[in-house]
Amino acid sequence: MERKKTRAIKIGSVQIGAGAPIAVQSMTNTKTTDTLATVAQIQSLQAAGCDIVRLAVPDMDAAKNLANIKNAVNIPLVADIHFDYRLAMEAIEQGIDGLRLNPGNIGDETKVKIVVQAAKQHHIPIRIGVNAGSLDKVLLEKYGHATPEAMVESAMQHVRILEKLDFYDMKISLKAHDVPLTIAAYQLMSQTVDYPLHLGITEAGTVKSGVIKSAVGIGSLLTQGIGDTFRISLTGDPVVEVKVANEILKSLGLKEYGPTLISCPTCGRCNINLAEIANQVEKKLSDVKRPIQVAVMGCVVNGPGEARDADVGIAGGKGEGLVFRKGQILRKVPEAILVEELFKEIDDILGEDKN
Repeated sequence: MERKKTRAIKIGSVQIGAGAPIAVQSMTNTKTTDTLATVAQIQSLQAAGCDIVRLAVPDMDAAKNLANIKNAVNIPLVADIHFDYRLAMEAIEQGIDGLRLNPGNIGDETKVKIVVQAAKQHHIPIRIGVNAGSLDKVLLEKYGHATPEAMVESAMQHVRILEKLDFYDMKISLKAHDVPLTIAAYQLMSQTVDYPLHLGITEAGTVKSGVIKSAVGIGSLLTQGIGDTFRISLTGDPVVEVKVANEILKSLGLKEYGPTLISCPTCGRCNINLAEIANQVEKKLSDVKRPIQVAVMGCVVNGPGEARDADVGIAGGKGEGLVFRKGQILRKVPEAILVEELFKEIDDILGEDKN
């Protein structure tokens, strides 16, 4: 799929836009004043495949602790700032890699100018973030409710403030919990500016519902070539956000990310406990980091054929099953050792890859 052309910015060592790989972001939910807990969570996020981590900076104590966190990790960090320009200035002093703030919300023009000049001097990009749920009352009165046009106009008000100060090192997000509204807002923004776009469905909910909303919304935009970086917003462990984000990229062929499990939905021909076997395989694959396609199919009628592109797989029979590689049947084994025999082949393939 062809990507929309956007200008490039850099958050630490990670390039955003201009055709760079789509970056996965997340946000810690620890207290930023708690160095040990925050560093541990950042390291977990990075191990899961996160590229950029955002930290809440609600007060000066949090701002003053950013350097302690940054010195303990090797991933770009973004400070989330609201209303108080002094927090932004302290974050810059602490060596933060990026800022998330809306210039129109941090005070008068003098305060905005101070922050922007410091950001420009230290080559720190700014993300303008518009949320449908917190649009200005004037815009709500103008449009009647949150619309794509209202969200884009809100973002452009902030963009013009930065551009007036000769600052162009920015990216933009326009988030809503309503998926069609979010999609339409990003589509309109992508036609309006060439700044990189940070995608997201905000307040998406728990894993059960939030994954679906995020996959539909963000996946739809990515298939249109819209989006340079994104965060999955879920209630709970942010590591799950990162795993879901990378699975979305993998499913669209935009990134290689660990193993891919192919399993059929079962039918009346299935004579093995496929659901249990598939769950066993999925759990064991969680320790595998390298890309490999593994198929768990319910019957031998079309299992090896339908999954012929898989690197390795199994297909069930009556109390037994076939083990195959790239569609070629290797052997028939009892159901009780199907998973064990499958992972012998997986270990063999991963060993070959090392050599």
